[in-house]
Amino acid sequence: MAQKAIREADGKRMMARLFKEYSGGKFDIKDKYVTVGPDTDLAKLPAKYKWLSKEKLVVKPDQLIKRRGKNNLILVGATYEQAKKWIKEKSKAPMTIYGKFDAKGKPTDKGTYGQLTHFIIEPLVPHDDADECYVAIMSTITGDTIMFYHEGGVNVGDIDAKASRFEVPIGTLPSAAEMEKKLLGKVPKDRKKIVGQFIEALFKFYADLNYAYLEINPIVVTKDSVIPLDLAAKLDDTAAFQSGKKWGPIGFPSPFGRMRTKEEDYIDMLDSKTGSSLKLTVLNPEGRIWTMVAGGGASVIYADTITDLGFMDEMANYGEYSGNPNEEFTYLYAKTILDLMTKKPNKKGKYLIIGGGIANFTDVAKTFTGIIRALKEYGDKLKKQNVKIYVRRGGPNYKIGLKNIGSLKEEIGLDIEVYGPETHMTNIVSMALKGEN
Repeated sequence: MAQKAIREADGKRMMARLFKEYSGGKFDIKDKYVTVGPDTDLAKLPAKYKWLSKEKLVVKPDQLIKRRGKNNLILVGATYEQAKKWIKEKSKAPMTIYGKFDAKGKPTDKGTYGQLTHFIIEPLVPHDDADECYVAIMSTITGDTIMFYHEGGVNVGDIDAKASRFEVPIGTLPSAAEMEKKLLGKVPKDRKKIVGQFIEALFKFYADLNYAYLEINPIVVTKDSVIPLDLAAKLDDTAAFQSGKKWGPIGFPSPFGRMRTKEEDYIDMLDSKTGSSLKLTVLNPEGRIWTMVAGGGASVIYADTITDLGFMDEMANYGEYSGNPNEEFTYLYAKTILDLMTKKPNKKGKYLIIGGGIANFTDVAKTFTGIIRALKEYGDKLKKQNVKIYVRRGGPNYKIGLKNIGSLKEEIGLDIEVYGPETHMTNIVSMALKGEN
């Protein structure tokens, strides 16, 4: 499962379109959510969305930002003219947004620096703090967990310690009655039934649409309605073939403070064209340690090892190629990484770690053929920039693959060392970095 966060507005619009169906007609969420991006003409919006000029509004950044209230990033009860002014002011210059605060409301971390580019505008829902509750659903190894707390909002506190939990086994759907019994002990009697029905429908919505995480804080509960106010969500993007039509037009944005590179977009495009998996995240384009790792699990292990050895700040990229990609896709993937790696030299030199576990079905010789093409193409640049290459791999035809890639040492003079499954998977990391501390 690949969990990818979506914008709040996209999640709410999905609820507006589909929640009535999943609740058997009990809940009808109105589609009154407007996304404002860098290219949005704010002057034209009221003509398209008449309610913008008629109702009091709430405006928030919509860039996967937590604790917007604590960061003074929510405008409440505004007119549209006030909303426009606020959006222009907040998007005018980069700012620091903090993720942690002490009991007095002071930030306790260094924060994340970035530019606000996307906002959500929606109608104000008048209510009392006592009407607010918290609900979240998240996937686990054994199924899903529903968390509920009878209070909600910006000051809800340590929800992990406070919330009631209901573990839902894989393939089951909890009923409203079960919700009332196991989660809603502190909810007023006249509201228990409607909250139970809402969570029952929310879980159906979550499960059928392949969400991996869905948090609403708060939901506003009255005697005859339940309204989602703040929403955070992640989808299993590998389920797009199954649920994509129901999702509708939806994107997976980068979080605040991180702008996607053209190389990341290019690898995403390649990934969409193959049944294999190609992933790339650029962490530090000036970093000295670059990886080309086969397998999602292996990529995590290599990243952890580099971090454990004290070189997190030098880790340039994160990603993986897996699922037996053909020679052309592997070549294009490797070429992209090598192009990034050789854009700017470092007087201390650089390391390229081509790693992976022992493959079950990926033909190592074939995938290495694509990598070898790319290494030959960038051979001169790699030598000029003093790049040391370490390779470790096992699996079908690994001996042929290792022999072929190792031959580049004599053929074009690359500084390369090659190891098979007799060497522990991550030993090549410590070999590369042993003289760096």
